[in-house]
Amino acid sequence: MNPEVAFKVFEAGYRAGADFVEIFEEETRSSCLGLRSGQIDTATAGTEYGIGVRLLYGTEVLYGFTSDDREESLIKLVKTLAFGRIAGMNEAVAGAATVGSAVAAVAGAKVVPVEFAPEKRVCDFNASAYKDPRVLGQAVKQDFLFRADKAARALSSKIVQVGASVTDSCSAITLMNSEGLHLEMTRGRLRVNVAVTATDGTERLSTHEAPGALGGYELLENYSPEKLATIGGERVLRMLDAGYIAGGQMPVVMGNGFGGVIFHEACGHPLETESIRRNASPFCGKIGEAIGQPCLTAIDDGTMDGVWGSLKVDDEGTPTKRTTLIENGILKTYMSDRVGAAEVGIDLTGSARRECYKYAPVSRMRNTFIAPGKDTLDSMIESVDYGLYAARMAGGSVNPATGEFNFAVDEGYVIRNGKVCEPVRGATLIGKGHEIMPRISMVGQDFELATGICGASSGHIPVTVGQPSIKVDQILVGGR
Repeated sequence: MNPEVAFKVFEAGYRAGADFVEIFEEETRSSCLGLRSGQIDTATAGTEYGIGVRLLYGTEVLYGFTSDDREESLIKLVKTLAFGRIAGMNEAVAGAATVGSAVAAVAGAKVVPVEFAPEKRVCDFNASAYKDPRVLGQAVKQDFLFRADKAARALSSKIVQVGASVTDSCSAITLMNSEGLHLEMTRGRLRVNVAVTATDGTERLSTHEAPGALGGYELLENYSPEKLATIGGERVLRMLDAGYIAGGQMPVVMGNGFGGVIFHEACGHPLETESIRRNASPFCGKIGEAIGQPCLTAIDDGTMDGVWGSLKVDDEGTPTKRTTLIENGILKTYMSDRVGAAEVGIDLTGSARRECYKYAPVSRMRNTFIAPGKDTLDSMIESVDYGLYAARMAGGSVNPATGEFNFAVDEGYVIRNGKVCEPVRGATLIGKGHEIMPRISMVGQDFELATGICGASSGHIPVTVGQPSIKVDQILVGGR
């Protein structure tokens, strides 16, 4: 993006009455190599380029995007956005002359308030160690895939399908705004996935392991395909032989790592200012109040080096930081973007995120987790007469406005007389996040993170969830 062109875009926005103008230019190269049924079945690679332009009128947001980087195209986009605001989004734009007339009607005397100049450059991972997937290509992934397939199938004749993939992306981003910001940054991510399916002749069960990180192909050295395949394969074989738990209200001990997905969905989203400013959260107006027991501390941290959901700066150019959301049971703050912080009246937390140039940024989670406590997994199990040990969670659904959730348990065991007993499958955890948090009475020391993809109003973004093992005194367990 030529700074002189950017300045003219800012001028056009200010002439249209905007208080703030932002340009987000992005080129992303992504690729995937996948294996299924013992052979390569997916091999894709592509590059996507585009520019997003955002106009703010106070906290009102207008957003549009284009793949045409010519000056006249970008200025027309600004005018079209402004005309849509004036005439209503349902009215067709009649042409450049009509748009120009409408914009001129509200131009006023605004001018870009600062001289535009580059501010800084930033790289979002360790460039010295970075092995660029755009240079290495697809062949480097094949050994990983075939090793995972071989290891899983060696476990048992009941393993009937193995799927494995390695995906990568590398984004070059330029972010400029009318307040004088000019950032150029590169973000690279890599993720692997090993999925294992087993059958006993009548039923089929599947599970997967899918770690990822901020970086490039240097990360493949950190992931053993044999270990991932063995963890998933042994899990699915245990669950294939399991019976079903009788449902009802009971204490649940939730395992570490991906168990944090429930906090992410049922509590994390309602703690984003995108929910708070719309009054669509059970946590509205509760900063400073106790919403959990003193053992509960929850954090959203964008600064963790190399972690999947990390960013050095967010998608508005604000440096990320470690944000304590809940401390010793007390709600401390929310996760905010520019608009949300202004409407809710809190500081920026560097939480503005978007999938790509096609989306305006809003407050979103980064690496969100329940912090380690002082208890042990053994002491949690021993405290339960009858309940469920949800060793690993699977997917589910949630209503962010109410906190209501329904999550499947991927690996579960009955707890009886303070001991982990027979495996059970088909269990689900049902409840409301704000009601469950006060029931978290024990928090373990075995902290672990897990990677995921989160979908919301600004698209699908990489996030990390996590927690140590925790005990929930009572929760509704669905079963047979």
